[in-house]
Amino acid sequence: MLETALSLLVLGATALLGGAYFQWRRGNRRQAGLMLVLAVVCAVNVAIWAVPDKAGQSLVEQGTR
Repeated sequence: MLETALSLLVLGATALLGGAYFQWRRGNRRQAGLMLVLAVVCAVNVAIWAVPDKAGQSLVEQGTR
């Protein structure tokens, strides 16, 4: 279940990046910037959960036990 949530988070971040690009082209700079910030926050959350620590364990692996 956690893997599904992380996958949806990555898809959402990708959609936010695309939306930010189109908003930037339309001239909505503030909304595009906020969408970029939210996409970065999503990516950092995925990295926190998926990147392994020094022991080689990630939070995703620990959460599925």
